[in-house]
Amino acid sequence: MRFKHISILVLALIMMSFGLPKNIQKKLNKEIVKTYNIETFNLTEVAIASNVTKDLPSKFEANSLFKIEENGNLLGYAYLSKAPSKTALFDYLVLLDKDLIVLKSKILIYREEYGGEIGSTRWLKQFIGKKGGDQLKHGENIIAISGATISVRSMTNAMNDFLQSLKILQSKNIL
Repeated sequence: MRFKHISILVLALIMMSFGLPKNIQKKLNKEIVKTYNIETFNLTEVAIASNVTKDLPSKFEANSLFKIEENGNLLGYAYLSKAPSKTALFDYLVLLDKDLIVLKSKILIYREEYGGEIGSTRWLKQFIGKKGGDQLKHGENIIAISGATISVRSMTNAMNDFLQSLKILQSKNIL
């Protein structure tokens, strides 16, 4: 019983140490557990120097890139960001393996009445297997969704920027 209380306390401290909103942290944890098929893990923020981030197409702010480890072994990375829809921003997550290949992408919070179809697992599967430097094109290798054109283009652009950023970070031996 004492171990359970200590475990809960440690988990609470870990969750509070990140500046992520509770609902985002909860969704992040759930996706990590499902994707990597693990129950316990450590998240460590990967801080990238501002002189590097200024040249990256994607934003790498505080609480956006994390290492995922289990018992000291690197499993992969989690990237959290926002992208624009018609009038608001949506939050999305990209999970990578240790070789920086996309394992999963997920729309965590979509804030508009229309365009939410981009959150479907079926549509998001198009990004699985992509890696730094891959090029995505709306209507060519990324399927369009009627009624969600703006969001589809936005997510495609966000993923393109992220994949280009990964390529740069790998070339500089940062990841």
